[in-house]
Amino acid sequence: MRDVPVDQLNEQQAGDEIAELAARIAQANEEYHGKDAPTLSDAAYDAMKQRLEALEQAFPELAMPDSPTGNVGTAPSEGFGKIAHAQRMMSLGNAFSAEEVRDFVARIRGFLNLPPEAPLRFTAEPKIDGLSLSLRYEDGALVQAATRGDGTVGENVTANARTIDDIPQVLAGRPQGVIEVRGEVYMSHEDFARLNESANGTGQGRIFANPRNAAAGSLRQLDPTVTASRPLRFFAYGWGQLSAPLAATQFEAVRRLAELGFRTNPLTQLCEDAEAMIATWAAIEQQRATLGYDIDGVVYKVDDLGYQARLGFRSTTPRWALAHKFPAETAWTRLERIEIQVGRTGALSPVARLEPVTVGGVVVSNATLHNEDYIAGRDSSGAPIREGRDIRQGDWVKVYRAGDVIPKIADVDISRRVNNAPYDFPATCPECGSPAIREEGDSVRRCTGGLICPAQAVEKLRHFVSRAAFDIEGLGAKLVEELFRDGWIREPADIFTLQDRYGPGQLTQLKNRDGWGEKSAASLFAAIEKRRSIPLARLLFALGIRHVGEVAAQELARHYGSWQALAAALDLARPAALAHRAAEAAAQAEREAAARETRRARLAEARAAALAETDPGPDSAAAWADLIAADGIGPVLAMSLSDAFANEAERAAIDRLVAFLDIQPPEARAADSEISGKTLVFTGTLERMTRAEAKARAEAMGAKVAGSVSAKTDLVIAGPGAGSKAKKAADLGVAVIDEDEWMRIAGR
Repeated sequence: MRDVPVDQLNEQQAGDEIAELAARIAQANEEYHGKDAPTLSDAAYDAMKQRLEALEQAFPELAMPDSPTGNVGTAPSEGFGKIAHAQRMMSLGNAFSAEEVRDFVARIRGFLNLPPEAPLRFTAEPKIDGLSLSLRYEDGALVQAATRGDGTVGENVTANARTIDDIPQVLAGRPQGVIEVRGEVYMSHEDFARLNESANGTGQGRIFANPRNAAAGSLRQLDPTVTASRPLRFFAYGWGQLSAPLAATQFEAVRRLAELGFRTNPLTQLCEDAEAMIATWAAIEQQRATLGYDIDGVVYKVDDLGYQARLGFRSTTPRWALAHKFPAETAWTRLERIEIQVGRTGALSPVARLEPVTVGGVVVSNATLHNEDYIAGRDSSGAPIREGRDIRQGDWVKVYRAGDVIPKIADVDISRRVNNAPYDFPATCPECGSPAIREEGDSVRRCTGGLICPAQAVEKLRHFVSRAAFDIEGLGAKLVEELFRDGWIREPADIFTLQDRYGPGQLTQLKNRDGWGEKSAASLFAAIEKRRSIPLARLLFALGIRHVGEVAAQELARHYGSWQALAAALDLARPAALAHRAAEAAAQAEREAAARETRRARLAEARAAALAETDPGPDSAAAWADLIAADGIGPVLAMSLSDAFANEAERAAIDRLVAFLDIQPPEARAADSEISGKTLVFTGTLERMTRAEAKARAEAMGAKVAGSVSAKTDLVIAGPGAGSKAKKAADLGVAVIDEDEWMRIAGR
């Protein structure tokens, strides 16, 4: 994460950082939720997401549809059975300052149209640093327990949960119907220390980095007897599906959970306003070291459950709740060396290898250095950071665990410097020796080797077989690396010819490889054959095109409907895409000329002039406009798609792959309301419902809400003062209704 203020970034820099943060957050999610082995604290993760959210707010047109700000957790482990949550398990929005808490309260009042004098109470409770768990009771008896997983589907850990003393097998009074209780599994500091001492003394068992890892690893044991031997505890704080309401308020509902037999946190309080919430946060922070268990903040929730229902949810977080986090921690250590890693997109990423140091209970041995500017002590525009202090191998550095997937270096102690030579960032790829070029306006150097670069090729193949992509059973990342190393697979299409490439001088049969036999080889070939039929969205995600994540791939698939339509549209839009790039280059030249960046301005002018020689024509312009009008697809993502399809080598590899596939169109959206699957636009002033509440209601009914009217718009809701959007809708023949008709549709 950069030190450069968001408002000082240009569009190119912001787009690159958004993509970089998205990849790192996805890795952190897998480490934290999937492997119970995070490499950073919650504070580090929160700060990284906070930076990404700030970037997305400042550059909304660059926000990626599959942004980690729209995801919860990670996919459930294959080692457990899966349980679909009756109601999605959500994440929480975060605050890091008192002012953000005040803004949260103000937003709630604005959403609900509450005047300042109207009472609005909140609960405040410690945020336990453990593992989220959902417990389902039917007629008072525990029937299943599931981890959060990806928020929609979790892991079935029922047998393990039954071994935890704090979780009742039967609820007091045996209430009839369904009650889903949600809370946090954790381990006390004392029990955690004993567990590690025992493992260290016997030489058996895993040594855990912190109580959260210990609790998560203990609950997610395939053998319930191991879980039973671990001192796990549980706090209840919420609920999912209910046959009948627990109470009318959050505070009374939690009290009701205690009556049913659950432990609830005794520090939970009612607060009348933002100042009381902030005071409660400060009081709990002062008690943090003496609680005996880990907390990383305070959670605020609107107390009135009727208000909660009106406020509803964003894609991953409830509007009525907020986590106010505690500050992160730092430590000093020695930077032993700087290494360069090459990613899937060719980016050269410097990594600091550190003398191991404990920061916030976790041993840290690596830190990100972002790019060559960060190492040199400047931002991408040349302005100094860290007062211009550069970073050198052998330096004593301050490690800050609130900045990235692996922590970042916040500062350098010049007084202890022993190395007189500044770090010389490589101009060639360490993997393939190709030139590493830093384009004008880009924050990183990228290897130009493309498919000949083993680092990029392997990473692309690893991505191709990942769970959300082709997910070929038996063909995981490790085997892909082995087959690439041995020359069996060089590009995705090779996977589908693997079985046929036998004979003298060609491949040794797979069944003759170490650890393989005829049965395992046959199973793999059957799994590959099964994946010849693939949904369009999965294929698009699997291609590993920069900025195209799972959500973006789904939106592209819905927008175009077929591979042929998408490919044809991208080919047609290419001249207009180049014209868009020319316009961007011209604007960059103008900005840099105004800033007296003469050399950069000349380069941008030359680039703009070269690109401007292409006349897109009206058909190409229309195809480009249609592409960027697709839900969640902006110019940055569209340019990335266009570049990939226009690259001769990459396009040839894609075409070779597609020739082996039966690409399935996207499934139709569920039609459970009269606006399900339709695209709506709100314009003008709504007098009976705030714009935010109207948007939330429409999305809850299965509709999409767009910000502008296009040929893809199905319905425009026009309130008083509607202007150009209503006129454009009329010109396009799009249906326009007033607020009364919208309230009827919304059932209000």
